[in-house]
Amino acid sequence: MKFLLSFVLLGALGLVYGQLDRSIMPKPAPAPQIQIKPTETWTTANGITVILSENHKLPKVSFDLTLGSGATLEGEKAGLSELAGSLVMSGTSNRSKDQLDKEIDFLGASLSASASNVYLSVLTKHLDQGLSLMADVTKNASFPEDEFKRVSDQFRSGMVSLKSEAAGMAGNATVKVNFPQHPYGEVMTFTTLSAISLSDVKEFYRSHYTPQDAYLVIVGDINRVQAEKMINAYFGTWQGPKPVTAEYKDPVKSNGNQVYFVNKPGAVQSVIQVSFPIPMRMGNQDQLAMSVLNDVFGGSGFGTRLMQNLREDKAFTYGCYSGLNNQDLGGWISISGNFRNAVTDSAIQEILNELNRLLSETITTPELELTKAVKNGSFARSLERPQTIARFAYNISKYKFPEDYYRNYLQRLESIDAMELSRMAKTYIKSNNYNIVVVGNESVLDKIKAFDSDGKVTTLDEFGNIKLERTPSNFSTNEILENYLLAVTQSTSLANAQKKIKKVKNVLQRSELRSDKIPFPLQSYSLYTNKGVRADRIEFNGNVAQSKYYDGVSGYEKNMQTGKTVYDELKMKAEMLENALFPELLWLRPENARYLTLIGVEKENNKEYYVLQFSTGPQNESLHYYEKETFLKGKMVKTVLKMEESFSATTEYSDYRSVKGFMFPYQSLLNAGSMTFTQKIDEILVNGKVKVAEFQ
Repeated sequence: MKFLLSFVLLGALGLVYGQLDRSIMPKPAPAPQIQIKPTETWTTANGITVILSENHKLPKVSFDLTLGSGATLEGEKAGLSELAGSLVMSGTSNRSKDQLDKEIDFLGASLSASASNVYLSVLTKHLDQGLSLMADVTKNASFPEDEFKRVSDQFRSGMVSLKSEAAGMAGNATVKVNFPQHPYGEVMTFTTLSAISLSDVKEFYRSHYTPQDAYLVIVGDINRVQAEKMINAYFGTWQGPKPVTAEYKDPVKSNGNQVYFVNKPGAVQSVIQVSFPIPMRMGNQDQLAMSVLNDVFGGSGFGTRLMQNLREDKAFTYGCYSGLNNQDLGGWISISGNFRNAVTDSAIQEILNELNRLLSETITTPELELTKAVKNGSFARSLERPQTIARFAYNISKYKFPEDYYRNYLQRLESIDAMELSRMAKTYIKSNNYNIVVVGNESVLDKIKAFDSDGKVTTLDEFGNIKLERTPSNFSTNEILENYLLAVTQSTSLANAQKKIKKVKNVLQRSELRSDKIPFPLQSYSLYTNKGVRADRIEFNGNVAQSKYYDGVSGYEKNMQTGKTVYDELKMKAEMLENALFPELLWLRPENARYLTLIGVEKENNKEYYVLQFSTGPQNESLHYYEKETFLKGKMVKTVLKMEESFSATTEYSDYRSVKGFMFPYQSLLNAGSMTFTQKIDEILVNGKVKVAEFQ
């Protein structure tokens, strides 16, 4: 009987399995509706919309205040909002900056502010103290004058270092060309920063920090009753004007491909950004489908079309990605990557080919299914964070998303098919109507002209502004050098200048170096002698951090990290010709003329300069800027190669003073990579008693 029962069961199983085709993947279950924990929303009497997402797992609460004022054109004071936002935490009418910092640290809290936002994260037991600090910053920021100067100097230093940051220059150019006459296209410059006064900052704070139409998102270990009580206690009396807002049209691009170039001397690779504006603001009904299309194209990972082509197939780059940016006042799509100089034009062509593929070829099923699976998993993981739930409620309230948008997110995602993505591509991507920004070496200029619809490349500066064409110099190379020597020696003839220089036995400079990234000053000593010695030493707390020595026969550099590096023949030659007290005197010699090239006249920050290039080879190139009016040197830009990467080291000279008949710059701004130093001369001794041995 048992045998018969087993036989019948096996037969039944055989019938069941016999009806299954294992070569066919079973259909997935329909996407479920997500059960999202409800949030609570209410509006205070003074106009703040409060969104509360309770989570009692940890004794911690965060308060995220977003102001109702929006971005507006700042014109000649571009960067005002950025500067003002950076100063909000600089002290209040009740607390100095130091007091504020100490109280935040004592609570173990995090408090930050910007032009449009104030954020607090604090332990539940310190809620009252934390909210007291947040409310004080929000309502009573005082903007001390010394902090205004300090932060302004930080911004100025950052702009000096910008020329070494290819990605930063590319970003500035991209927003400028996509958003003309639009808040998103404004970039702070030296000129606009100088135009911003402390009163401008205070007025910005007064007009923008207002409770009306603000959103306060609360997440964590607090309930509605507690939240209402505390918000009323700390923000209930807060009053202010109507928020500052303005409407701007979506930019329309219709002039074909436009190529923009930003010069980065000595660059061994090009930063390429291909971009174009799209009429898609936050809350647009197409943004989910467009995000799927972007993820297939180049959103992230190695499986995207851009990565498969430019990295895996062509080996042009380590990474090439696309981004969909949709914000309150406009949207844009950008494609970016870093590419070797030799393949700059080929990389641009392949990016354009991939954009055209989106218009001509349907997204494949494997591409679509993989992208959906990744987005599905990412969405599911995000639900584990209470901040996500609060953000959903914020988006629904502010951007008028449908009430069921996130509950039905997975269903909406699943319903997107290849035909809809083709419609998205044809709606938002216009073939051969792109802004192509290239930051790199001038050697690539001729190769990228072909991509511009009219064959003319527009040259931009580091801020994305159109750079004036270099004009021919009305002086020869030797005439510029001679006039510099006359100016710096305060002489009326070259013969007199040479006589004065010959009488110089030595010059010793003692100065102080300061940087925002180093909490203490550095002491710097520089020595020049008529015997060919050139020595530098940088100290902190009496310890030598870095030094260099050259005497015409041998030379070396030492620092605390890498030890001693002895100069080779090429470096010795460069030191001899470039780092003398007055190297221009050596450059006048006929045998050294081959190292010099007259670039022309350039205008920067409302000053005109004669520009000379000095080069003894590709690893030793520098640009020297001589003011057109005075012939004094205003700047030097030296290209430095390290680990097959290049960056520019810039020194700007100012505050020239006379010392024993010679003009010396008493202040310099030095930038290399992300580091910026201000150098101020304490003392210059000409023909004093010096001990060369102390520098060896």
